[in-house]
Amino acid sequence: MGRIARIEPRRRVRQLVLGLLSDLPRENCWTIAEWAGETTPDGMQHLLGRAKWDADAVRDDVCGYVVEHLHDDQAVLVVDETGDVKKGTHTVGVQRQYTGTAGRIEISQVAVYLVYAGRRGHAAVDRELYVPRSWTSDPDRCRAAGLGEETVFATKPELAARMVTRFLDAGHRAAWVAGDEVYGGNPKLRETLEERGTGYVLAVACSHEVTTGAGKFRADMLAKKVPKQAGQKLSAGAGAKGHRFYDWAVIDLADPRPGRRQLLIRRNHSSGELAYYRCYSPTPVPLTTLVRVAGSRWRVEEFFQAGKGLAALDEHQVRRHASWSRWVTLAMLAHALLAVVRADEHSRHPAPDTLIPLTCNEIQRLLIALVVQPVHNAAHRLGWSNWRRRHQARSQASHYRRQAAQT
Repeated sequence: MGRIARIEPRRRVRQLVLGLLSDLPRENCWTIAEWAGETTPDGMQHLLGRAKWDADAVRDDVCGYVVEHLHDDQAVLVVDETGDVKKGTHTVGVQRQYTGTAGRIEISQVAVYLVYAGRRGHAAVDRELYVPRSWTSDPDRCRAAGLGEETVFATKPELAARMVTRFLDAGHRAAWVAGDEVYGGNPKLRETLEERGTGYVLAVACSHEVTTGAGKFRADMLAKKVPKQAGQKLSAGAGAKGHRFYDWAVIDLADPRPGRRQLLIRRNHSSGELAYYRCYSPTPVPLTTLVRVAGSRWRVEEFFQAGKGLAALDEHQVRRHASWSRWVTLAMLAHALLAVVRADEHSRHPAPDTLIPLTCNEIQRLLIALVVQPVHNAAHRLGWSNWRRRHQARSQASHYRRQAAQT
């Protein structure tokens, strides 16, 4: 951790990352500090809130680490957002908005992530907090949450373009970008990728309009002109229950600019449900390549599941932007460690036929159980019990004083 000058915060970062990977039922500054053997959570809270270190520089290091160890010439950058349900209105970026985590409109905080997906594995390499207009139009609220004076509203596709540009400007390479309808329906994002010569397979809505040699059509109307027997049965990648087979068809789009632009159509065998993708490639590629890239989009869902389940990506209990950036960056680092160990184990020590290859879940269990599981005596446990009760007593007294003052 050369990005952190002093030895104390450097050691505490190590403890926090290992704590994020622990088997605690709930990870936050309190629980991780107790797990790590500290007497109070003050040090962990200082690390996230006031200590001098640059979370963006560490993010860049995580990106380099992932690309170096999971390198793939045909890697896909997958972009997507996830929401964390919150209480109250003071946490940075929080408002009532739809989040797929809850499946409905909730008071939540939403962030956009960029995931590097290759044949050896996948891990997040960047993150941007989505700051709604209700925040950017209120400078005092932004200032209280640690957002800079220059903070302006940015849509999710604009955040995605910002992260992809940062990735490419750092000298890294990725052949493709994938994303859902939020990103595929944004022409500015598509234009940005085409200007960089980066291919994409981005989902679009059924109402999305495209131009062919015969004119302009909605995607669903164009799909009706394709005979069912014209589709090719191809796998979009292996899932938990086997390969995900669909029928695929592709239609060339009319565009005088360099590169090849197409509409990719996916049909579900059992339900007949259709999905649509806008595609661009600097040079012609076979249908199997477009299908592979489209299937890579599920990697970001796997990251969200593993990042939240194994590395506490969503368990931050912080209000200010700097603290949020530091927590999620270290959670990305924790997950990247698991992904890299998994990739190395698969290449160096292939599993026998009687065992499935090591998973990130199993690596986490072995790491904590065999390497870093701390053991604490009764005095440590009782000391933390007393600390929690004192803190709760102060909080209770503060609430009663505030109530009395209001009445």
